[in-house]
Amino acid sequence: MNTTVKSLSLALGGVNLTNKHINLVKLCVGIDSLAHLESYRAEKAERARLLGRDDLTAHVTRMWPKRSEELLDGGSLFWVIKGVILARQRILQFDERIGADGIRRCAIIMAPEIIKTEAATRRPFQGWRYLKPEDAPPDLTRAREFDDELPAEMNLALAAIGLR
Repeated sequence: MNTTVKSLSLALGGVNLTNKHINLVKLCVGIDSLAHLESYRAEKAERARLLGRDDLTAHVTRMWPKRSEELLDGGSLFWVIKGVILARQRILQFDERIGADGIRRCAIIMAPEIIKTEAATRRPFQGWRYLKPEDAPPDLTRAREFDDELPAEMNLALAAIGLR
C-alpha cells in the first residue's frame, strides 16, 4: 500500500482501501439474537476482566484458513444469526490450539467489538465460508446503530425481499 493510500486509510479509521482482504462467514450456533450475542460477549468480557486477561474473542475451528494472509489484511468474521448476517468482528490473528484429543485446531482471534451490519440472508451451511468484501453486507449507519432489533422471522422476511 503506498503512503498516500495508507495515510488515507488511517484517517478513515483503518479502513482497507486496497480490497485485498477477504472475510469469513460463520453460523452463530447457540445464539438466538443479536442481543443474545452482545450479552454473551459482555459476560465473557467481564470474566476476562476479573481474571486479568485480554478481552479477545476466540472461535476454535478444526480447519485452518488457506487464505489467512488475506483475512489478516482487514478481514472480519460475519455472524449468521437465525439465517441472517447481523454482525461482524474484525479478525486479528490465528493461533494454533491442540485439543485434548491431540488434533491441531485453529483459533480465530477477533476484536471484542461487535459491529452491527445490514441484514443479509444466508442458507444453512457447515463450518465457515469465505466472503468477498463486495458481497459482504455494509455496516449499519450511525443513524441506525441503536435501532431496536426486529424479531428473527421478520428480519428474515425483509432480508429475503431486499428491504433490510
